[in-house]
Amino acid sequence: MEKICKEIDDYMNVFSEELQVKMKLIREWVHEIVPEVSEKISYQMPTFYYKENLVHFAAYPKHLGFYPTPSAISAFEAEIKARKFKYAKGSVQFPNGESLPEDLIKDMIRYRKIEVEQKVK
Repeated sequence: MEKICKEIDDYMNVFSEELQVKMKLIREWVHEIVPEVSEKISYQMPTFYYKENLVHFAAYPKHLGFYPTPSAISAFEAEIKARKFKYAKGSVQFPNGESLPEDLIKDMIRYRKIEVEQKVK
């Protein structure tokens, strides 16, 4: 686990302070909601693993990408649209210079946790 954490820390450390703070918040929220989660780099992104890949994030010059899988994007599409975030099949973009939508991100993490638990049964 220590090596994996260092890899994610190394990933985060190359970005601006603003992006580091945002990535650390998402990391905290994932661990708060899914204490059993493990961390790794997958698809060259910080990835949180709980019985399968749960969520990923990646930093970009203009936004932070959050990847909760296509099912979560579909489940929260109306809210994502209402808040005017750019999104695609499995991702949503949170613009730099704006606060992260804590409630939406936490809801998507909870959704994924429940979805994974129901699959694994």
